[in-house]
Amino acid sequence: MSDIATNVIVDGTLNTLIAASVVTWGLILIKGVQHIRISYHNRRYNKEFWSAPNIQAAAHLENQDGPAARVAGIGFSTLIETDGGASTHDLEHTWDRQELLDRRLRQQMQKERGSLESGLAVLATIGSISPFVGLFGTVWGIMGALTNISKTGSASLEVVAGPIGEALIATAVGIAVAVPAVVGYNFFIRRNKVVWAFLDDFAIDFVHLALKSSFIIERTGSKPAASARLTDVSGGKKSNIKDTHEDLIAKEAHA
Repeated sequence: MSDIATNVIVDGTLNTLIAASVVTWGLILIKGVQHIRISYHNRRYNKEFWSAPNIQAAAHLENQDGPAARVAGIGFSTLIETDGGASTHDLEHTWDRQELLDRRLRQQMQKERGSLESGLAVLATIGSISPFVGLFGTVWGIMGALTNISKTGSASLEVVAGPIGEALIATAVGIAVAVPAVVGYNFFIRRNKVVWAFLDDFAIDFVHLALKSSFIIERTGSKPAASARLTDVSGGKKSNIKDTHEDLIAKEAHA
């Protein structure tokens, strides 16, 4: 075993661990920002949603973002779609309104869960294999040191200190990379459970509110149209009454 091969393997191991460390801290930063944004948007939408006078008003909240807003948006769009009965005849619309609403909400929650869990598998992998990668570099470095001892016939400190010391650094780096990866993975798994529980409760409450409103959501612009029709009808009635009154006056004058 040549010294060049040993140095290349040990250095390659260290470089791999450094790259894994960069990936780990990058993912921790990205997921941290993601959870900060999710917490902010969920709190904001939850407050505005429950501050609405009724579910009809909640359906028209604007400029909303975040998992809770997207789950509610899917729910509202499903209620509007099924308002008055589905016009299509396919398997998706064989459900009744509540079953279809439950299905759509569950699908959207699974999408949100996938987004929350993205990148966590990488953290778990790095946290699991980094110590073993470092140990591999250490073992290889010690094997190189033992080879040097056999070649030189001397086990003095000058011969073994350098290679063994460099090999042990690989183990230390492996542990240093694994610890933040494992801690970050456990932290974000816990945060995901909190967000998931919030979305689950929100979806259940949404279904109950939809049930109270008979699964009917008014479309935007429906009220003005209804008002216009009422105006036309009332206007027509006033005109007819006026005409009848004038006819009576004319008949009396003629008589």
